[in-house]
Amino acid sequence: MDLGYSGRTAVVTGGSSGIGLATARLLLAEGARVAICGRDAGRLQAAAASLEGGDRLLAHRCDVLVREEVEGFAAAVAEWSGGAVDLLVNNAGQGRVSTFADTTDADWAEELRLKFFSQVLPLRAFRPLLDRAESPAIVGVNSLLAIQPEPHMVCTSAARAGVQNLLKSLATEFAPRIRVNSVLLGLVDSGQWQRRFEARDDRAQTREQWFGALAAKKGIPLGRLGRPEEPARAILFLGSPAAGYITGASLEVSGGVSRHI
Repeated sequence: MDLGYSGRTAVVTGGSSGIGLATARLLLAEGARVAICGRDAGRLQAAAASLEGGDRLLAHRCDVLVREEVEGFAAAVAEWSGGAVDLLVNNAGQGRVSTFADTTDADWAEELRLKFFSQVLPLRAFRPLLDRAESPAIVGVNSLLAIQPEPHMVCTSAARAGVQNLLKSLATEFAPRIRVNSVLLGLVDSGQWQRRFEARDDRAQTREQWFGALAAKKGIPLGRLGRPEEPARAILFLGSPAAGYITGASLEVSGGVSRHI
């Protein structure tokens, strides 16, 4: 299926690793022009080198929690793209492991700020550029925790639920001009899980064994963690003209671990 990305411009926040990097790679393969950002200049440069996008790739250092930096990123994209953006992918950060009892007021404030403003600030900055596109779309990368909270991640679960409410509201407010959808992630192989594997107690366990045991412990029906390119494919579909009659939707990419109907 041709998703219709040829000649279109996409912006991916958190594009220097994991799902963001996989999304950028697939978008480039589909013929899109792609702008990515990340906080760490070294990681961003390495990501850009791995993508080999030529003049169809813009890599801009930006902390999505700093309004001035996000606005600077949007200005750079506007100059580079000619003023229009067809797709904004808001790729939020990792979760916080904590219960209510051990989550401080400062932890709550930090987590809520991270989850909400990593969405809000890019939405504000790129809205004018999206409005200039013919059929613009936004895809928010969220977590299954938004609808299936975990007690050991109480703070992140609450923040994710709020973000999901925000995206659903924006699907109505921005309609019919801009479509807004989300992906709800289960466990996806990432640097975070790699670091936990490297810190494992049983040093004889291979990576395959350790990740397999983790999937079994978490009760994932497909028996493994997701690969970054799997949610990336879902993001590409929801953000494409092929999904032109879909807005306000959430697509689970969780290996079947969700327990709700």
